[in-house]
Amino acid sequence: MFKNQEMMERDLRHVWHPCTQMKDHERLPIIPIKNAKGVYLYDFEENSYIDAISSWWVNIFGHCNSYINSKVKEQLDSLEHVIMAGFSHEQVIRLSERLVKLTPEGLNRCFFADNGSSAVEIALKMSFHAHKNRGEIRPLFVSLENSYHGETLGALAVGDVKLYKETYEDVIIKTLQTPIPKGGEDDDIFEALEALEDIFYENEGKISAFIVEPLLQCAGGMRIYPEKYLNLARNLCKKYNIYFIADEVATGFGRTGEMFACNRADITPDFLCLSKALTGGYLPLSVVLSTEEVYEAFYAEYLEFKAFLHSHSFTGNPLACAAANATLDIFESENIIEKNREKSFYIEGKLNSLRAFKNIENIRSIGMVSAFDLKGYRFEDRMGLKLYELGLKRGVLIRPLGNTIYFMPPYVIKESEIDKVFSLIEEFLKSL
Repeated sequence: MFKNQEMMERDLRHVWHPCTQMKDHERLPIIPIKNAKGVYLYDFEENSYIDAISSWWVNIFGHCNSYINSKVKEQLDSLEHVIMAGFSHEQVIRLSERLVKLTPEGLNRCFFADNGSSAVEIALKMSFHAHKNRGEIRPLFVSLENSYHGETLGALAVGDVKLYKETYEDVIIKTLQTPIPKGGEDDDIFEALEALEDIFYENEGKISAFIVEPLLQCAGGMRIYPEKYLNLARNLCKKYNIYFIADEVATGFGRTGEMFACNRADITPDFLCLSKALTGGYLPLSVVLSTEEVYEAFYAEYLEFKAFLHSHSFTGNPLACAAANATLDIFESENIIEKNREKSFYIEGKLNSLRAFKNIENIRSIGMVSAFDLKGYRFEDRMGLKLYELGLKRGVLIRPLGNTIYFMPPYVIKESEIDKVFSLIEEFLKSL
């Protein structure tokens, strides 16, 4: 029996995979990965696959990066984990200091968790609790249409993915959605801002926070919207005393062309949620940065019962923090943001070459993300799945979002590897 086949069969006996209809795997192979290096994944028969989606957008400096490896191994010999209630350690202290310096000015406090959805939950709870500690009960949250913020119940509630909302509507909190700008023109932006202010005005004193994925809605079909909208929406939040939550779980750490998407919009949110690329894709870790004003709302004598009620067993894990510090070292030492700009220019050229195909539309890019939509196909046609299957045959991992095809590679990808990914895409488009 082939080694891959054996591993697939063992997997399907016990493993329940995420974001998957398991019945698909009656015909669709599970790909067991034995090892990885750089942008390549290798299965048990040494077939290689270019990881064109950074393994769910987390692995920015390649698999088994020698520098990050060394720092995690070094940490392993001194401290693997310690409770963060009443205790601390050097890695989390150093990481917090560095994040405060890197993020928009005014974000001075770091609250750690272990994944992006948890970070969103923390920001939602913290924004509500901060208002409550000041004597206001504000049960509502506002988010953008077409948004995605994770899959825990609170995160699902502020998202706008129809399938999730309809499935779990009986158990999630009720939230409000506001339109995203239809385009980049001022009229589009001000129309969306007017709708947002209407919601703020009609629910004045009832809204805890407005949450956004800055500039790029990733799971919402890689939809890009204008910086100007973010800047002016931030001002509206200040006007109505509503906290502004920036969910940069996917957009942070250079993905949109700046270290953080908030930098492009020249805003400081009240809460900044970070995860995914924070550890270079190595270990689960997330953090919510907040302002001194938020922190002060919880600072009181013990019996006043104002402390923030949230904890995770693996909060601030030393191994994960060591990986995060190593990731920041690479950003500092290798001028990554500038290198990414050059690489994204090359990718944009390849993307523009696809304009000759009549079966695609809405070609778009921002930083190290590029995307387009297949034209004339229904969701039920599962055309994205067909590209995924062709990619496996050609040695490329590319996982479309329905009929949205996107490219979100590790930052260490080479031009020759970019060429291979786009050759696959062209082959697929020609076959339609």
